[in-house]
Amino acid sequence: MDEPVGLALLTRTHALPAVRGVLKPAASLAPLVWFKTGGPAQWLFEPQDADDLSDFLAQLDPDMPVMALGLGSNLIVRDGGVPGVVVRLGKPFAKVERQDETTLVCGAGASGILVSSTARDAGIAGLEFLRSIPGTVGGFVRMNGGAYGRETADILLECELVLRSGEQVTLLNRDLAYSYRHSNLTDGAIVVSATFRGHPGASAAIQAEMDRIAAAREESQPLRSKTGGSTFKNPDGHKAWQLVDEAGCRGLQIGGAQVSEKHTNFLLNTGGATSTDIEALGEEVRRRVREKSGIDLEWEIQRVGMAQ
Repeated sequence: MDEPVGLALLTRTHALPAVRGVLKPAASLAPLVWFKTGGPAQWLFEPQDADDLSDFLAQLDPDMPVMALGLGSNLIVRDGGVPGVVVRLGKPFAKVERQDETTLVCGAGASGILVSSTARDAGIAGLEFLRSIPGTVGGFVRMNGGAYGRETADILLECELVLRSGEQVTLLNRDLAYSYRHSNLTDGAIVVSATFRGHPGASAAIQAEMDRIAAAREESQPLRSKTGGSTFKNPDGHKAWQLVDEAGCRGLQIGGAQVSEKHTNFLLNTGGATSTDIEALGEEVRRRVREKSGIDLEWEIQRVGMAQ
């Protein structure tokens, strides 16, 4: 696919600061997101460490947009690409370390499976639900990620951030003003680590709970599909999947995008979908639900970038 003219022009006309990590222009994002669709990033930056990220942002033109990318599991990248810098936190940010008998310090690039497995091995209970969330610690902290009756707000002690200005700060749980799938973190602020606290538990019991969650997820969700996870937030007193189903949207298709037959709060790329197809399908589902029930579904999936 040809690079969008807008991104090409921006890429040529902005000189970026020197880095110790990897900085790529016009970098393809489709392979990095679960839907496997979307245009390129104007720039893709994989910092070597938090100081590399901090120095880069401090010297970067303040008008240049910045966005963090984790596993790309709850994300639609629009087909015209993402202007500015997409920051991907790779292996240097994927470590999880036991701090004490109930606490883990987790890099923002660590997956939920890694965090919950490390907690199990350390005899720390209460973090099992992270096993079921397809994403990384940075996304959990920003979006108050949760599942099976638990959420990040229940376990977070504090997090380390690099602000858009390059300043490194530590915020406590209460500073994030958590609500359902929401925090008050501003655009451009990037989580680099988080400290989670559980409670003492037997490793065997923790593993049994992780197995229960994994089995429930396997039974109800289309796990081996090109999907973005839960599409819409659950409105107060309602289940999004049920509202979608009652509006007659199970299996609904636009282009190569389809509402999952297995779980109606999941959208699928059946093979040839564009991001435009997927977003249009989501908006059509919202319209039908509004028409049927009067309820406005709110997107849980982030949608970023420019239309083509």
